[in-house]
Amino acid sequence: MAVDNIIIKSLPNEPGIYKFFGENGDIIYVGKAKNIKKRVNSYFTSLKGKDRKTKRLVNQIEKVEFSVVNRESDAFLLENNLIKEHQPKYNVLLKDGKTYPYIVITKERFPRIHHTRRKNLNFGEYFGPYPSVRVQKQVVDLLQKLFKFRTCKLNLSEANIAKGKFKVCLEYHIGNCFGPCEDLYSEEDYNADIEMARNVLKGKIRMVKDHFKQKIQYFADSLEFEKAQSFQERLNNLEQYHSKSLVSNISDIEIHALTIVHGIKKTFGNYIHLHEGAIIKTRNVELKNPLDLNDQELLRVFLNEILSQQSSEDLPVKSIISNVEIEEKINGIIVNQPKAGDKKRILDLSIKNALEYKSSIEQVDIPDPNLRKLETLKEELNLKNTPFHIECFDNSNFQGSNPVASMVCFKNGKPAKKEYRHFNIKTVEGPNDFDSMKEIVQRRYSRLLKEKATLPDLIVIDGGKGQLNAAYEELLNLQIQIPIIGIAKKLEELYKPGDPFPLMVSKKSEGLKLIQHLRNEAHRFAITHHRNQRSKRVSKSILDDIEGIGPKTKDLLLKEFKSVKKIKEASQQELIELLGKTKGLNIFEGIKKAGD
Repeated sequence: MAVDNIIIKSLPNEPGIYKFFGENGDIIYVGKAKNIKKRVNSYFTSLKGKDRKTKRLVNQIEKVEFSVVNRESDAFLLENNLIKEHQPKYNVLLKDGKTYPYIVITKERFPRIHHTRRKNLNFGEYFGPYPSVRVQKQVVDLLQKLFKFRTCKLNLSEANIAKGKFKVCLEYHIGNCFGPCEDLYSEEDYNADIEMARNVLKGKIRMVKDHFKQKIQYFADSLEFEKAQSFQERLNNLEQYHSKSLVSNISDIEIHALTIVHGIKKTFGNYIHLHEGAIIKTRNVELKNPLDLNDQELLRVFLNEILSQQSSEDLPVKSIISNVEIEEKINGIIVNQPKAGDKKRILDLSIKNALEYKSSIEQVDIPDPNLRKLETLKEELNLKNTPFHIECFDNSNFQGSNPVASMVCFKNGKPAKKEYRHFNIKTVEGPNDFDSMKEIVQRRYSRLLKEKATLPDLIVIDGGKGQLNAAYEELLNLQIQIPIIGIAKKLEELYKPGDPFPLMVSKKSEGLKLIQHLRNEAHRFAITHHRNQRSKRVSKSILDDIEGIGPKTKDLLLKEFKSVKKIKEASQQELIELLGKTKGLNIFEGIKKAGD
């Protein structure tokens, strides 16, 4: 999986569709969402509990693209068209006819139209698939209202009807069927209605509307007002259904919108194709412009690319709308710049898509702040590789007592606290920072070599040239080649081994600030460990060395007096009252002797 969090965070909180691409650049899944960012993010947050198909899908995603729409209904229509066009391998609806709903027109005399989950091409003509059973049933109910097709399973052969074998049922009496079973509706008229229903299922709504309008006019002219009213109700139902998937109420059958917007360094374009007011295609592109073309020339290139991808079934493009003003035609195609109305709203939607795409690309191009610091540090230290793994060492002692050291680890520019380590100095006596540094460097990296663990990309030593050179000498003894630098405490200067002069690094540098963060963290960690060691030492010297004090007596004393200091300040009588005469006197004398 090559999709990272930066890409997901750059997605818009808008309704629309998203496309997942595999390693070969093929679309492997198309989905719709109320909120594109939340929906896409849900795939990557956790695979726990997800089915096998989803896990396989997520592991194969190499790229994510999106298109913004105004409403969920627009997203559904666009999703359906993209699925039909690209047939993504992970869309269940195209791979498992038993688990996704279709609408079928049966192959029989007086065909029926109903919903099904089983796809058998010998049984009938199938439409869909549909994203839910609810949507599927809504379409079937609409067609039933519009065309009154039969719902029974009777064998309406000519012979059976001629024999008067059937009687009309309740559906006829309540106006839901025209009664072909008793020859009350001709096969020719019935098949004409089925053809109109087929047009609705194919999205050819205008043709059906025109048919209803002609019928209304015909029956009105014939003074058959009840029939005219019946077709008017059908037209109203159809228009109500159609309005749910319309972007606008425009009259144009085909609308092509192409828009261009400019980013910081790149140019972006969006294409939207509407058929009878509904979005059926959309595309975001990054426009390459090595020749520094102007917007008019870029629009020509963009349009030619869109035209080259049209299929033979697509209607020819006669005009486009665009935010680029151009007076002459492009390959005989008129370019308009609408200033108001429905076409302007479509143009605005296209511009919105282009801007959202620009924003998503530019967010990905801008590095993560931690990554930017690491890249800065790489340049300033002239490193071959980006220092994703850095380890920093610091010594700590108090007047030569309890010498300790610490190592902190940063990965990807952030503290990796589970990797922090404390060291008690074992081979060095007295306050010798150079030898102490050699010891901890030797112990740390000899162990990593023995365990065949990953070595850091950079080592930082908190201290001057002496400690830096001591650590570097030990690396040479271990035959380890890792870049190493020291940070001097007074002037906050960075040094490399053997170089008497500090590196030229700005005091405001993000790289230097990262090193300072490492140094401060190492110092804090070392001081904390040193204080703990001193506390143990003090506690042991005062209490544990006194004869007659066991763990229970020690706990009782600390519970009563709260600290070793207050125990030392306690009077002889207080100790006797708490522990008894013999033990109280023994401890009082022992504390007094330890203080001398």
